[in-house]
Amino acid sequence: MPAAGLMKYHPDLGSAILATASDAIIATDRAGIVSFWNPGAARIFGFTAEQAVGQSLDLIVPQNLRARHWEGYRRVMATGESRYGDGELLSVPAMTKEGRRISVEFTIVMLRDEQDRPAGTVAILRDVTARFEETRKLRRELADALRAKAMGS
Repeated sequence: MPAAGLMKYHPDLGSAILATASDAIIATDRAGIVSFWNPGAARIFGFTAEQAVGQSLDLIVPQNLRARHWEGYRRVMATGESRYGDGELLSVPAMTKEGRRISVEFTIVMLRDEQDRPAGTVAILRDVTARFEETRKLRRELADALRAKAMGS
């Protein structure tokens, strides 16, 4: 059943998903100001919706990545073109309220106005820090084992 059909039979579906998703769902306007912040975003990043809505995405973008982030964001808002395909899963570092760096994977969708111009974004983000750290640990262990084997040969 297409999404439109689901909404016909379950008109509260969108609201229910936005309010209960364990993943972060964050919407921004054209200037990169947060306009929506769900409970999943509060859980992952530590900011309440009241603290996040109306703030810049700098809230969660690490300081050392902000220039690159804003360069890309402004280009996308100006051109309507992104180098990332629809549904492409992106991985980036992010910051929590406590200043802890985490790893997130996300997909992003462009919001458009009535004239089909970029009006902002909606992103769905998942904290993958534990998986990222485990993968990094396993890679280090593998490299150490291969080094030890090479030295023993």
